[in-house]
Amino acid sequence: MTKEKFKSEIQILKKFSELYCKNKHSNQNSFKSVIIYKDEKIHINLNLCEECEEIINYSIKRLQECPHEEKPRCRKCPNPCYEKVYWKNLSKIMRYSALKSGLTKIKKFFSE
Repeated sequence: MTKEKFKSEIQILKKFSELYCKNKHSNQNSFKSVIIYKDEKIHINLNLCEECEEIINYSIKRLQECPHEEKPRCRKCPNPCYEKVYWKNLSKIMRYSALKSGLTKIKKFFSE
């Protein structure tokens, strides 16, 4: 996948993981992470609990190793690479955060 697509995937993962963790857990820690993709360093600041940190680190590793040049959505991938436990946890995070951020946009739209 292109560097731009990778960065976009990382930003979505960061945003959704932090939203979920902020609303569901109470023991977040701030930390910096450096991700290397195609010889480029990407710096991100995260604010997550240990459980969510483990999930996002696993997900980033999966993204780094994705063999597809045109990355499909993970749920439609012909060769899924996620272990079932991580898949279920990340799926829960993504569903919750997508719904939460969608409702926030709707709420802002009607309150203006």
